[in-house]
Amino acid sequence: MKKFINYNGNIYEEGQHVLTAADHSYRYGDGLFETMKMIKGYILFEEFHFERLSLGLKVLKFNIPDLFTTQNIGEEIKVLCKKNNCEALARVRLSVSRGNGGLYDCDNKLSYLIECWPLEKNGNEINSNGLVIDVFRDARKSIDLFSNLKSANYLPYVMAAVWAKENNLNDALILNQYNRICDATIANVFWVKDNKIHTPSLSEGCVAGVMRNRILNLHMDMNESILTEDILLNADEVFLTNVITAIRWVKQCGDKIYSNATVSKVFAELKKTISF
Repeated sequence: MKKFINYNGNIYEEGQHVLTAADHSYRYGDGLFETMKMIKGYILFEEFHFERLSLGLKVLKFNIPDLFTTQNIGEEIKVLCKKNNCEALARVRLSVSRGNGGLYDCDNKLSYLIECWPLEKNGNEINSNGLVIDVFRDARKSIDLFSNLKSANYLPYVMAAVWAKENNLNDALILNQYNRICDATIANVFWVKDNKIHTPSLSEGCVAGVMRNRILNLHMDMNESILTEDILLNADEVFLTNVITAIRWVKQCGDKIYSNATVSKVFAELKKTISF
C-alpha cells in the first residue's frame, strides 16, 4: 500500500525527495517539531500542541506565513491521515524548518513536513511490564531560552537513545548542566515519594510536554521541583509521560526497583479526562 507525506501543503508519495540540501533543519538542526496523536479523526490536545509550536516559532524568530494556522495545518493533518488510512489511531509528526540557505543568507521561507503512521490500539491500561531505564551521562542539556522547545537540534536525546538501545534499556534519562535529571529521550519524568507526585520544573530544562501539562492539572497532589540522582533512587515510584503512550510505569532504574500503586491512580484519573 502506498504511503503519503505532506510537504508545504502538497501531497507526495513517501520516498519522494522533497527537502533540499540547503534546508536549515538538515544543515543546522534549525527547526521545531510536534509529535501528535490522532484518535477517531481528531488531534488529541490539538490546541496545546499548536500553542507550544507557535510559542517556539516566536522564540526562534521564524517568519510565519499567514496560511500557517492551527486550522489550516490541522485540516492538512486530518486529510493526510485519511489518505494513509490511519485516521482512527495515528502518530503524527509535524516538522518545521526556517527555510533554505546558509547562516547569513537563509531565505527565511518557513517550510513544513507532515508525516503519519498507524498506531496499535493501546493506552487503556497501565503497562504491566514496567520499563527499565538508567541515566545517560555522556551529555548535559543546557538551561536557556530554548530548553523547553521541541527543537530539531536533538543530539543529546539521540545519543541517549542510542546508548539505551545498546544497553537493552527502554529509555534513558537526560542530565542538565547542573547534573540534575530534566527528562527522558522521548518523555517527561515524574516520581512519587510518600504519596506526593513530583516532576522537574521547566526551569530545569525539560521539554514543555503536552501530556506533562495535562497531568499537572489533574486533581491530585502535584509538585514541580528538582530531581537529582539521589532523589530518583530514593523515590517510591517513577513514570514517564508523552502524548503517544500517556503514562508508562518505570519498574527499574539501575539497581533500584519501583512499585506502581500511585502511578495506577494517576492513570485512572487521567482516563477520566480524555479518551484514549
